[in-house]
Amino acid sequence: MYNPTVARLTYRALLGRRRALILGALPMLLLLIATAVRGLTGADDQIAADVLGGFALATMVPIIGVIAGTGAIGPEIDDGSVVYLLSKPVKRPTVIFTKLIVAIAVTMAFSAVPTLIAGLILNGNGQQIAVAYTVAALVASIAYAAMFLLLGTVTRHAVVFGLVYALVWEALFGSLVAGARTLSVQQWSLAVAHRVAGGDLVTSDVGLTTATVLLVVVTVLATWYAGQRLRSLTLAGEE
Repeated sequence: MYNPTVARLTYRALLGRRRALILGALPMLLLLIATAVRGLTGADDQIAADVLGGFALATMVPIIGVIAGTGAIGPEIDDGSVVYLLSKPVKRPTVIFTKLIVAIAVTMAFSAVPTLIAGLILNGNGQQIAVAYTVAALVASIAYAAMFLLLGTVTRHAVVFGLVYALVWEALFGSLVAGARTLSVQQWSLAVAHRVAGGDLVTSDVGLTTATVLLVVVTVLATWYAGQRLRSLTLAGEE
């Protein structure tokens, strides 16, 4: 199910000079914010939770997920090179699964690691805040990568639709409409973080069981359907 050659090509595409600079911009900003806040306010658990929840999990993780998920396959579909890739003796589910693994790894590396470092800077992991939000970032990375990889197979405007979901649906509607939070990867990952941290600093509008089921279902279905779309796209290209 995992092809090293496909993985190497995908890593090369995602970590090219321009995309790597884009991927690294938000983590650097998070670390600068964390350093400035710690210098101005000292170690404060509530402020640490606000920064990690309001910027790291709500903004940085989904945007990096959009870049990694759509970038893992979208450019190849746009320029038609995916047809040449799929003409090789590699099963199509293997291509999707490999690209998903790469997208997840890149999203985790550029979101979860900076989140942990920022949390340690902010309050030294007091009340498990840094670890809780790091776990949330890891969990969210899997679902975001699968969702946005699927978007990359169904539309040429995957980045736009991904940003609309991340910044409009989750950030805007999620803060205004209570029902929208149930369909939010951010809230699902927060449910996991709440279990890790305990207490009232990390909260979610979704229960842990519901969040876990939805995370698994969305990831599996998105990956499966991306494989189906890739199959039909290839057939259309061959015709």
